[in-house]
Amino acid sequence: MSNHTTPHPLIASIPIIVLIGLLAVAIALFGSDSLSGASQVALIMAMAVCVLISTVFYHVPWKNFEQQISKTMGGIFITLLILLSVGMLAGSWMISGVVPTLIYYGVQLLSPKFFLVTACIICAIVSLLSGSSWTTIATIGVALLGIGDALGVSQAWTAGAIISGAYFGDKMSPLSDTTILASSSTRVDIFEHIRYMMHTTVPALTISLIIFTIAGLGHGDGAINIEQYTTGLSSSFNISAWTLLVPIITGIMIARKTPSLIVLFTSSILAGIVALILQPHILAQIAADPTLTHAASLTKGLTITYFGATSIDTGLAALNDLVSTGGMAGMLNTIWLIICAMCFGAAMVASGMIHSITQIIIRWAKSRTSLVSSTVVSGIFLNLTTGDQFISIVLTADTFSNAYKQKGFEQRLLSRTTEDAATVTSVLVPWNTCGMTQATVLGVPTLTYLPYCFFNILCPIMTITIAALGWKIKQLKPAPSNDNENTQPTEKTED
Repeated sequence: MSNHTTPHPLIASIPIIVLIGLLAVAIALFGSDSLSGASQVALIMAMAVCVLISTVFYHVPWKNFEQQISKTMGGIFITLLILLSVGMLAGSWMISGVVPTLIYYGVQLLSPKFFLVTACIICAIVSLLSGSSWTTIATIGVALLGIGDALGVSQAWTAGAIISGAYFGDKMSPLSDTTILASSSTRVDIFEHIRYMMHTTVPALTISLIIFTIAGLGHGDGAINIEQYTTGLSSSFNISAWTLLVPIITGIMIARKTPSLIVLFTSSILAGIVALILQPHILAQIAADPTLTHAASLTKGLTITYFGATSIDTGLAALNDLVSTGGMAGMLNTIWLIICAMCFGAAMVASGMIHSITQIIIRWAKSRTSLVSSTVVSGIFLNLTTGDQFISIVLTADTFSNAYKQKGFEQRLLSRTTEDAATVTSVLVPWNTCGMTQATVLGVPTLTYLPYCFFNILCPIMTITIAALGWKIKQLKPAPSNDNENTQPTEKTED
């Protein structure tokens, strides 16, 4: 790579300022439809500004950008395949009757007053077992959103409970790719990393559950909605306990640590088989071609279920919206946005602008609290600018590794702080891969559910609070003399 001058932090901030401005204009002009193209244009324009400044004023070769973009894009191909599989699964689970059956029984079993806290706990358990917030939200999360609708619970609150639980499990599971990445990037044993995260994660989840419990007590009994939903579902779908074999088999695959992509694809195929057996009338309705034979009509209907938009007339407008799906095609806007976000992030990395800005953050870190706070700010900042939690985790860990060593702090403090910042906040950024994906899967805009993702909001706050208190934090050598907060080595503590 050719030598070139690192841009001044103020110059490095220009593409970010441009991006924020263009995104604000896109949202003002297009609203929730901005993700259909306007936001992508904003990302590409901001990338162009980054490349222009770097090549003209700092002589960064274009090949550097090409190499970084290729490297970045190469790392997200599996993510894109997972997104397409999620589209298949969402369509097939709905049309086969899996989600309608879960909703049908769920609205009768779950109390509206305790629905939010129950949804959060269920998603936490499933995500802990699967190691994947994406798989959890795309399966049980979608069903819970439907149950919440029937119970009269706000979609924003329900999405917040689902995401809070799913990201707790994702963050604490030894099967999670983000957990593995954070521990390996900082060279910390994964189980030591998980145990150390409990000091911040468990309090954050506990507070979140208390909030969801209190909020749920304010909901009514939802009896009218329940009757409308159960009648509409039973008149449109063959509600059968046999459909539950699909989520049961999916759960077994998850428990056996089957890769997420295989789980999603296999579950979609199983749901398709159930649809052929139990919902042939719906598949024929989707095919909408009376000239075809019965077998051909079912085949066409199932194929459309996998790749395209489907809608079922249940006689209830709110229920019609719930059981409509987008299939693989419904994920294309998200995939398009992810590609553009990755290109912008890669350009910022290749130009050295990300490094320039993060170095300013590091220089601000003088004490234990400010060092941890700087790490949190960096993780959130990288989620905002690179558009991907994996890039945020790696860059945060690499950037702060020497700073933690020089201050005498264990690397497990860095690994925990990185996850408390980069992993959980990614879903709160509308143009981040996580934020885009969950908004698409749940059908709830990122900025709508953001205020209710209490776990995700509390984790960064909790990690800074614990750092300020110094609880369970060991310092292996005295801090510099000008560090008033840590003038003596912290006594060794046990977990």
